This record gives sequence, structure tokens and C-alpha cells, in this order.
Amino acid sequence: MKIELNADGIWYHGSDKLFEELRPNSTVTPWRALAEAFSHQPTRLSYDDDGNIFHNGTQKGYLYVIDEPIIVGEDVYQHPRTTMDENAEFLIRRPLKVKRISEVDL
Repeated sequence: MKIELNADGIWYHGSDKLFEELRPNSTVTPWRALAEAFSHQPTRLSYDDDGNIFHNGTQKGYLYVIDEPIIVGEDVYQHPRTTMDENAEFLIRRPLKVKRISEVDL
């Protein structure tokens, strides 16, 4: 599956925790539905070529957006050990401010 990357686009993080700052080495993604799925804390997650996501997560989650400017390759970089397609999963190098935008029910 091809995931478009817009360097100035929105970056998401999904979690079952409440916080205002994301720690270094946390994951972010430009794919909202993927972050929502990860917010449920699955031990297994996959998606098909059409972008349909399947997971076994059971936790209520929260969806966050990065709330400050970031630079791809400097602040965020491609996860080196991901099993997902290119541009699906990134890691952050420094603490980043986040804003919670929604609760994610199962």
C-alpha cells in the first residue's frame, strides 16, 4: 500500500494514556486510522492493500496530533525496524507537544 507523506501535514499518535508531551522514540504516523488503531494497545495489528486495519486491541484510546512544527528527517524519521509500508510509522527524536483531539472507542 502506498502511503503519501506530506512533510507539512498532520502527524498523529494514538495512546491509552493522557499526556501533553510525547517522549523521544515514540511513534507517530501521518495515517490517522493507524494511530487510532494503536490507541487500543493491540498485540497484533495488520492492514490490507485497501487500507483496512485489523487489530486485537481492547483498550479505550486517545488520538493526539503533534502540536508544533516538525522537520522530517530531523525531528521524525522512518522507523528502522517497522514491518509496515514506507511512510506508515516514524519515530521522534525529541520531546514534542501534543494536543488530544478525540477519544477513540472500540
